[in-house]
Amino acid sequence: MGYLVKIERFCLYGHIVAMAFGLAGLLWVVPHPEMLRYVPAGQTLFRWSMAGGGVGYILLGTIAVALYAYRTFGWRGLTAFALAAVGISLSSELLGTSTGFPFGHYTYLNGLGYKVAGLVPFTIPLSWFYLGMSSLLLAWNGLGVGNRRDRYTGLWAMGAIALGATLLTSWDFVLDPAMSQTELPFWYWHQPGAFFGMPYQNFAGWLGTGVVFMTVALLTWWRLDISPSLSQEQLTLPLTIYLANFGFALVMSLAAGFYLPIAMGLVTGVLPAVRCWQVARLNHLAASSAETTAALAQSMESAVTAAKVVVK
Repeated sequence: MGYLVKIERFCLYGHIVAMAFGLAGLLWVVPHPEMLRYVPAGQTLFRWSMAGGGVGYILLGTIAVALYAYRTFGWRGLTAFALAAVGISLSSELLGTSTGFPFGHYTYLNGLGYKVAGLVPFTIPLSWFYLGMSSLLLAWNGLGVGNRRDRYTGLWAMGAIALGATLLTSWDFVLDPAMSQTELPFWYWHQPGAFFGMPYQNFAGWLGTGVVFMTVALLTWWRLDISPSLSQEQLTLPLTIYLANFGFALVMSLAAGFYLPIAMGLVTGVLPAVRCWQVARLNHLAASSAETTAALAQSMESAVTAAKVVVK
């Protein structure tokens, strides 16, 4: 597994670096193309970046999370979640770009790779996968659902799904306005909405799609007897992925002067995500303590039983 961890970390760091270079290109080079004259092979590098930069950082993030999921949950766990996230999100995106439901009427432009059915870049459902898994794992462990064994466990599970979908949607609060209105947009709205060019319907579409694929993924995991209960250390990669992508969107929105979406995203996304990561440590310690207590009680019971046998 050691070599997989190295590849995972390489892809994670590459994912973050690629986003940083993408920000530099979109915010500095695109508005000021004369800067390329001072960079060796600047024009060539810029063309490569614009042609594959978005694809590259999404692929690196996908590989990092896929390897993490494989190490943590095995092939079955990775496949179950990936099929649910990619299949359902792609279906929603194809429906959205064709009919306007559930997100509103929009069209993807160039820069994010080959388009499935000529409508949705293949990288879009991949981003739903790696951001969706990161959001759900943070929410699930922040609420300590895996450590609960009472009649309300199902309600807590529903709460974790709702929180996970909210974290995912909060990222879009900040990303969508800027990415659709930058000097080099990646998609556009046919009928710009009231929320910084986005229709409010878009949020409902994101939230609903997230709830559906997270629910399907969890139900499949339960059938496979896979537990998503993790320690704080194990949640470090999901938190890093979430914060890095949020940071990318935040810088884009700052450059565009969209401050309200940033504030909303911080309150409903970043703060809950970090808090979930912090609380996961307490939940994990409590679960470990309970398991230790149960094991000691069982050992004592076995010792008493053995003593009775000896006395007889």
